[in-house]
Amino acid sequence: MKKITLFFTTIFSIAVFAQQKSTGTISLSNNVPITANFTLNNTTSQVTLVLTGPSDRWFGLGIGIVSGFGMDNGDVVVFTTATTPNLTDRNFIGTQAPAQDAMQSWTTVSNTVSGNVRTLILTRALTNSDTNDFQFPYATTNSISFGGVRASSATMNLGSHGGSASAGYAVNVPFTTLGVEDFSLNASKVFPNPSKGDFTIQTKTFLNKVNIYTQTGVFVKSIEVENNAENVDFNITGLQTGIYLVELVNDSQKSWKKVIVN
Repeated sequence: MKKITLFFTTIFSIAVFAQQKSTGTISLSNNVPITANFTLNNTTSQVTLVLTGPSDRWFGLGIGIVSGFGMDNGDVVVFTTATTPNLTDRNFIGTQAPAQDAMQSWTTVSNTVSGNVRTLILTRALTNSDTNDFQFPYATTNSISFGGVRASSATMNLGSHGGSASAGYAVNVPFTTLGVEDFSLNASKVFPNPSKGDFTIQTKTFLNKVNIYTQTGVFVKSIEVENNAENVDFNITGLQTGIYLVELVNDSQKSWKKVIVN
């Protein structure tokens, strides 16, 4: 009976863990330097968006749009330091700057810059009551199209993106259900990498501690993680440039990642 109970407990655990699906990291067409990674979590009813773009100008991501949509309507998130908050939930209304929604749905979990690349980790409910927002019902959201725009020159003042050269698209990107291995510490990601010393660890499980070592195994520092967080920022600026080893630790697992300080 114990073996049968254990078997069904294991199957149930796998079923629970498998309640996520992701696009993976997708680059836009036309060599526009914007990437997006959507992950839907049916257990928490949240969508996580990892969005990268240029660090020296405003940029945005239109969700559920395809090339040729005309900017007359559509859900969009925009990052610019010219507004407070820096990230705003908006709606395309033609060639004008997109209007800000009354309901601000996205929450910024992390905002890091390495060189000329800004990385944002954002979360939002899968579905909500805002008619301007693209909805992500877990059972029926099996693919997604999106487009990114950026200022044609270095400016944080929101305005025209400057033509088709500053717009790119990804069409009918499929979602892939994540398996059990995707939820282990081995599946964790550290970015941006390389970096000047500011890094973010993103996991699908949780972390208790992060240990940093030199490539030759000399201990550098240890970071205690509060509340078993899934996303952890750490800083090793001031160290010599080179390769460092990052040990990720939780109650049941350890995993090693390599980072480069440049």
